Amino acid sequence: MKRFLFYITTKSYGAYLNLLCFIAPKKATLIAYSLFSQPRKGKLDATNLPPFLAEAEKETFEKNGQNFQTYIWKGDEKIIFLIHGWESNTARWKKLIPHLLETGHTIIAIDAPAHGLSEGKEFNVFQYASYIDIVSKKYAPKYIIGHSIGGKTSLYYQATYQNPSIEKMVLLGAPADFKVIFENYIKLLSLNSRMVQLLHQHYWDYFQIKVEQFSAQHFTPNITAKGFIIHDVEDKIVLYKEGEKITNHWKASVLETTKGLGHSLQNKDVYKKIVDFLSDSN
Repeated sequence: MKRFLFYITTKSYGAYLNLLCFIAPKKATLIAYSLFSQPRKGKLDATNLPPFLAEAEKETFEKNGQNFQTYIWKGDEKIIFLIHGWESNTARWKKLIPHLLETGHTIIAIDAPAHGLSEGKEFNVFQYASYIDIVSKKYAPKYIIGHSIGGKTSLYYQATYQNPSIEKMVLLGAPADFKVIFENYIKLLSLNSRMVQLLHQHYWDYFQIKVEQFSAQHFTPNITAKGFIIHDVEDKIVLYKEGEKITNHWKASVLETTKGLGHSLQNKDVYKKIVDFLSDSN
């Protein structure tokens, strides 16, 4: 029943936008972009945080009038950044963090725009990357671990900001091409060609980037850090071929294939391989 209601709702939104784009194109574009960029879940309640987050040291930063939240587990001078994905928050790292603490390194996790305890209603990779840059200027990370769109953001960040302190990056179930996510949204709402054209123009007008160019193919050649790509062959959210694409374009990366873990990749063997990768001196 829930699936049926979701289907009816999404197709109704699509039909409305397909009509509106001919009558009021600007309004239709803003609504379509809003539906695409505003997470429906992933927020945290500051008064009822999971214990491991409540006990962490916290630091708030600001970007364009909006505060965003970080959590810190102090260790040595080597710093690991954790970058979560869409409709998630720092709580997703609960099982990995104890393994990372065994390295003795400092861990800093960032709540994405409009997620966790970070303010805002809109999520986009460009803003998320700017958050990483702000925190990086205070705490120079040596390692970055990103899950899903957080992995995509990590790629974009390093390719764009060229942070020399970063030596290794771990991407978990990350998409290679933003176009795949974009086209899935188009298909979900059954948007017409006029509406699609307007959305493409919106990305160019506001972010100066073409959707098809927002790809690992264009980012990874600029990244010299070593990459460890972990992707599950049964991932139904971000298909396995996306992990293969990233690895094919990123010469300094290797692909670790799993089976049966899905998109979350929450598994002790995965955690151990991440720690081993970060600890390897080669």
